[in-house]
Amino acid sequence: MTRPDVSFEFFPPQTLEASFRLWDTVQSLAPLAPRFVSVTYGAGGTTRDLTRDAVATLHKSSGLKVAAHLTCVNASREETLTIANDFAQAGVTEIVALRGDPPKGSGGFVPHPDGFANSVELIEALADAGDFTIRVGAYPDVHPEAACGQADIDWLKAKLDAGATEALTQFFFEADTFFRFRDACAKAGIDHAITPGILPIENWKGARNFARNCGTTIPKWVEEAFDAATRDGRADMLATALCAELCSELIEGGVNKLHFYTLNRPELTRDVCHALGVTPRVPLDKVA
Repeated sequence: MTRPDVSFEFFPPQTLEASFRLWDTVQSLAPLAPRFVSVTYGAGGTTRDLTRDAVATLHKSSGLKVAAHLTCVNASREETLTIANDFAQAGVTEIVALRGDPPKGSGGFVPHPDGFANSVELIEALADAGDFTIRVGAYPDVHPEAACGQADIDWLKAKLDAGATEALTQFFFEADTFFRFRDACAKAGIDHAITPGILPIENWKGARNFARNCGTTIPKWVEEAFDAATRDGRADMLATALCAELCSELIEGGVNKLHFYTLNRPELTRDVCHALGVTPRVPLDKVA
């Protein structure tokens, strides 16, 4: 099996304890030589400053290529582009450009009066700046706000045509879900890289709620397997096996890059990577 290139997503810490957990996660996964790591925004842009601080710290101290999430939520165009410029000035030129989730309880996304109306406008502005490598989100299962799967594909094509170079997908449970999406994208004329997003399931209840909220289809067999494994105290073993099997099927189907949503908990992600042949390339004592 071919060793895949991997990347990892983290979220910014909001407490001192969470800061230590993030750094432990980085130290645990950095030896796997990821091609980049990304740092998310909270819903409604609630972690904007925390994201900026975490990105700057990781860029300076980890030795990793860091990508910053940037959204359109609750900010004017000027404010958003100022943040992007701050990233560029700090040497961070990788951006994951997203519309972003609205604040919880708001009832839906409403553009800032002076802000970007959607992710395509944001991508166009970042591309015009000329400083950034831009990645975007993609949805193998239908996005909750999309009329149909084809609408998701059409919107992805618009984002890539606007200046993005790669798409990172929402997580999914079966390899065929990704392969169907990849084939439909190719049929629509999309020839950019589409990297599958992988969620190692540290907590089945949380993952199930996450999937339902973002429109990810949960196969009946997955739900039954985790319910039984949770009762028997084997959930971690099942999670590792299923995630490694999913990744192996993707690699056998021609995938050579994987993007892991770590939730700042590295153990399962690391174990799955090791099972795929992604083992440390850098001694732990050499990680900054």
